[in-house]
Amino acid sequence: MVAVFACPSTTTTMVTIPEVMLSSGAKPMPLIGMGTAVYPFAASETMRAAILRAIELGYRHFDTAAIYRSEEPLGEAIAEAVRSGAIESRDELFITSKLWCSDAHGHLVLPALQRTLRNLQLDYLDLYLIHWPVSTKPGRYEVPMPKEDLLPIDMRSVWKAMEECQRLGLTRSIGVSNFSTKKLETLLSIANIPPAVNQVEVNPLWQQQKLREFCVAKGIQVCAYSPMGAKGTMWGQDWVMNCDVLKDIAAAKGKTLAQICLRWVHEQGDCVLAKSFNEKRMLENLDMLDWALNEDEKRNISEIPQRKGCLGLEFVSDDGPYNSAEELWDGEI
Repeated sequence: MVAVFACPSTTTTMVTIPEVMLSSGAKPMPLIGMGTAVYPFAASETMRAAILRAIELGYRHFDTAAIYRSEEPLGEAIAEAVRSGAIESRDELFITSKLWCSDAHGHLVLPALQRTLRNLQLDYLDLYLIHWPVSTKPGRYEVPMPKEDLLPIDMRSVWKAMEECQRLGLTRSIGVSNFSTKKLETLLSIANIPPAVNQVEVNPLWQQQKLREFCVAKGIQVCAYSPMGAKGTMWGQDWVMNCDVLKDIAAAKGKTLAQICLRWVHEQGDCVLAKSFNEKRMLENLDMLDWALNEDEKRNISEIPQRKGCLGLEFVSDDGPYNSAEELWDGEI
């Protein structure tokens, strides 16, 4: 399935964004989305204006989170887009947000989602995710957090509350983020409503083949964050943007290195989330659908040595619940 939106730069150019149906929820998810995480986390007028412009350019999928501080600017941009006629209603958009660790307690999930909806000025989300398989002491919205605040997550009670949010119609689908294959297996064993999405780091230097194969087999859609490595953030690295293999492919195809990364992720069948508030790059990030990587290029990318950028060390402590990155990711690093 594809969604077709007019690009306002000309009267003839069309942006055709493929969509995928999730295992739950009636609305398909656009396979290209705009991320809104800027580190240090903070709302800004620049963010609001960039999101509004992205809607005008044809973006329909937006990814936010309670910890990002981007819910309010996103909500303001959506409201302005409706007022200006850029979209007829919020229903044209696919909005994802995430439950932060300090709210990852069974009794706090519903209030957290209600707060997110107030921030966004919306009646419902399209997708609500558990941000990390970790809980922290309630009340703090910060990262890194004090190590003494880290707690094991009660997955059964948290997921039950997520399921109730879906039953109430406050979110159309529910899912997770940063879950390993093993953690997904545990969740699937207790879930009445299985997770529709697992949002994880995916790029040519961290290809996630084992996890993707598991998710495909279980009907879980992979959403890729940091497709270009998230250079300049606390969770990112510059390895992807400095990769000679990707530089050579980009030069040969007359594309940017970022476009090579986005196209590669798209060809894996993943939803890809890219963050840029620069209009030129926003357009470039959409321009990766009418061309393809050839077999030699795909083989060269498949042979790139793998290095995980986001280790999640802020969630690791000698006192647990995870004593090492290997334990957090169940050896999948």
